[in-house]
Amino acid sequence: MNPHVLRLLLRPTPGQNAVLALPIVAFALVTTLVLTVVGGAQSFWSWTDDMAGLYQALAAIALVLLVVPLAGLGGAAARLSARRRDERLSTLRLLGVTPAGVGIATVVESLLVAGIGAVVGVLGSVALSPLIGLIPFRGEPLGLTSVLLPPLTVIAVVAGILLIAAGSAALGLRRVAISPLGVRMRSTVSTVHWFRAVIAVAVLVLAFVLITVFPSIAGLTTTIVVLAGLFAAALAVLNVLGPWVLKITATRQLRRAERPERLLAARTVLDSPKAAWRQVSGISMASFMAVFAGTGVSLLSLMDGEGSSQDATLIADIRTGLIITLVGSFLMVAASVGVNQAAAILDERELHRSLHDLGVPLETVDAARRRAIMSPLLITAIGSALCAAALVLPLLGIALITAPISLITIAAVVAIGVGVVWTTTRITRPLLARSFQAA
Repeated sequence: MNPHVLRLLLRPTPGQNAVLALPIVAFALVTTLVLTVVGGAQSFWSWTDDMAGLYQALAAIALVLLVVPLAGLGGAAARLSARRRDERLSTLRLLGVTPAGVGIATVVESLLVAGIGAVVGVLGSVALSPLIGLIPFRGEPLGLTSVLLPPLTVIAVVAGILLIAAGSAALGLRRVAISPLGVRMRSTVSTVHWFRAVIAVAVLVLAFVLITVFPSIAGLTTTIVVLAGLFAAALAVLNVLGPWVLKITATRQLRRAERPERLLAARTVLDSPKAAWRQVSGISMASFMAVFAGTGVSLLSLMDGEGSSQDATLIADIRTGLIITLVGSFLMVAASVGVNQAAAILDERELHRSLHDLGVPLETVDAARRRAIMSPLLITAIGSALCAAALVLPLLGIALITAPISLITIAAVVAIGVGVVWTTTRITRPLLARSFQAA
């Protein structure tokens, strides 16, 4: 491939530096969180006593509940600069660059951006390691040496993140290689099919059946490991179902829209349900986690004060694990929502230019943007909580799910998650104002 083509692709254009910086920031956050989570979990695998298996199995569940959403955030980071890249790649195709040249340029650019972010993330995880080492389990801190990952594990995590970046870039090539002019004219329409709902329901029903049957035929540790896999599948299937649900909801809202901001909000969601889902997918994960946290707190409150000192230590450690998992989930919500909102504003500059030319005021555009984000939140939060409750029901029963302390915990976690999303809509408003003024 001609190196001049790659330099042309990587060279920032005026006003586009933020578009290039956002994926770097996102990859840095993903790398830092993944390495920190894995580093904390690995300390449990050095234990060999009778309780070690239970601790390791619980750590596996927490790891799944955190790493699966992080993988989704990594995929979103790889797509942040997609609009900018599509325009440049379509220009290269119109200038006669071969599809192979375009492919190499795309993958190399994505790898460079992800690589810079990953290096920053590795440094961030090293800086956080002393704090993670202070977290107490079994009555004493984990220790710095136990949470520091070996170099090969760090390399494997970074390689996985780079693979996600390269894969997302390669998948995005289909539109450019087939029809460069179509990409330039933005004629590609984002669609979601009803078959997503069929797949999602089938997976959730299968998970419910397995959770109901498996604990009676396997040991505790094996059951927990299998449950971790089923929870991971449920989290993944929510990402399949979510865009279709938002599409159906937005279609109904469009029919009832009576104000400009309501019309614009519904059209924004329908223009790309997948992008709209990425804006609120963090809440889906937080709501899913809230049910587990609520039932866990309710269960621990029943166990507290009973049994030996070893049981009391286990209960205290589970509480610590719940707090860590929730803190990690909120960090992911903040990172995912903030970065996706900023990216959406930058990617919609052409729309802002058109609205500005039509005389639409900034206040209306901002209200439409906030409605396009906040309106799907209720459906997302309730739907994810119901899916989690359906999976927990065979294990703990309806009494623990509907217990007052459980409901209070679930409501508090969801409220904090919604508050994080609402705050990011306010924080990113100046970026929208600059984008609107530039138009």
